[in-house]
Amino acid sequence: QVQLVESGGGLVQAGGSLSLSCVASGSIFSINAMGWYRQAPGKQRELVAVITSGGTTNYSGSVRGRFTISRDNAKNTVYLQMNSLKPEDTAVYYCNVLAPSHYWGQGTQVTVSS
Repeated sequence: QVQLVESGGGLVQAGGSLSLSCVASGSIFSINAMGWYRQAPGKQRELVAVITSGGTTNYSGSVRGRFTISRDNAKNTVYLQMNSLKPEDTAVYYCNVLAPSHYWGQGTQVTVSS
């Protein structure tokens, strides 16, 4: 089993920044992709950003240029730096790890006020 612990959510005004982190622990043999998803009220969970073990990144079009995903393989940690936040970024953000099965964090609330 793999456990994921997220931190860094909160309330911020539009245009502000927040940083999320997610630490993986447990029976980790190899971590492939690490990523962040989000789910707004009444909407489906959607991919925000993903990073492979080799460092290749992919972003949702709605966050590209504003959000940056990174990872520290030695610490089994993935980060999400969110800049120029908009009210439509408000959602619960979930960490996801492929190791090799998919594991999910408990979610952290991000609220952007206008």
